Amino acid sequence: MPRNQRDEGHPITAIPVTSSYRDRMPEPVRPSARSLAYGRIRDDVIRGVFAPGALLSENELATSLGLSRQPVREALLLIAQEGLVEVRPQSGTYVTHIDPGRVREAQFIREAIELASLAACEAPSDRDERMLRDLIAAQRSARDRNAFYPLDEDFHRALLGLAGHANAWAAVNAAKGHLDRARYVGMSATRGVQDYVDDHERVVDALAAGDADAAAAALREHLRFVFDDLEAVRSQHPELFDAVTPSRSGRASRR
Repeated sequence: MPRNQRDEGHPITAIPVTSSYRDRMPEPVRPSARSLAYGRIRDDVIRGVFAPGALLSENELATSLGLSRQPVREALLLIAQEGLVEVRPQSGTYVTHIDPGRVREAQFIREAIELASLAACEAPSDRDERMLRDLIAAQRSARDRNAFYPLDEDFHRALLGLAGHANAWAAVNAAKGHLDRARYVGMSATRGVQDYVDDHERVVDALAAGDADAAAAALREHLRFVFDDLEAVRSQHPELFDAVTPSRSGRASRR
């Protein structure tokens, strides 16, 4: 997977972020080699760079990432625990198909954690509201799902942080790999990016107005839209769910 192929498929879009959002961002921590490999490979599975059924080569991945094989192997084992890849002895590591059961399970976990956290929130301070509004403004500038997706993650992590539950994001993230794959395709299959931003804005408007019930209802509706997405995605992209013959060239077509 040469670097120029990876970047061509997923151009990086610069998003202007205002100072109050930057003020709330944690200081960057240099990731370990394993963490770097985990994040990059997992992201490529979720975004469809590696299609279901694709055989992943440790050597090719290590070369692409500029790492040794050991952290890549460790990262693949972690990703396998999330069910995104399957390690077959004497055969190799293959990208799994999207599992609707895992999508529903992850949605249950995510909704339970995020709504419970939101219920513990008081009306946001001026600074917190500015931070959320800045995130929404950045999302409004996102031209496509590649630019929007990380900002969507930032928004939901920020909501958890309002009630002091930012560390719970790790549990949410570990459970939602299959959910993220369905959501990522659904961002172009069923709704436009700005529809999701509208959802976020309704949540923040309700929080700012001190209406916790309306905020919870808006967040619940936003999170549950994935069920409509799932059926649309299965109809439009059955190859993501139906078994295919694994191949070394099994990359998803660029969408």
